Amino acid sequence: MPFTLSKPLRFGDCDLTGIAYHPAYLSMLVDVNEAMFASFGITWKEIMFERKLGLPTLSMNILFTKPAVYGDVLTFNVHVRNVGRSSLDLETVVTVGPDVIWTIRQKIVLTSLENHKSTPWPDDIRAGLERYLEPVAAE
Repeated sequence: MPFTLSKPLRFGDCDLTGIAYHPAYLSMLVDVNEAMFASFGITWKEIMFERKLGLPTLSMNILFTKPAVYGDVLTFNVHVRNVGRSSLDLETVVTVGPDVIWTIRQKIVLTSLENHKSTPWPDDIRAGLERYLEPVAAE
């Protein structure tokens, strides 16, 4: 089951025509990813400032399929596709009502903030992420 969160498209998220400004989507995605971690009791503040770990994005592949407009409520469905030793594969499908607006495949890598090298997921964070694990079905 995906982690799901809805966010309204605000005036500041749009261009002068009232259509979503795509960089605002990435800012919203960061908020959603942070909320997913918080849903299993781990805050990014704890990860970064107490555990001295980082969550940089290694890659993103975005497909925009339909514009969203000011006032729309975007629903983010975050599917955890894989939890590796230190990596995390996410697929987020963003909808407005029944319509898919955009999708993103994202790879995040857990790193040490001390040496900036990948580091294994701590057991508690891995367990939280695995609550949402939905591997991609074989084609």
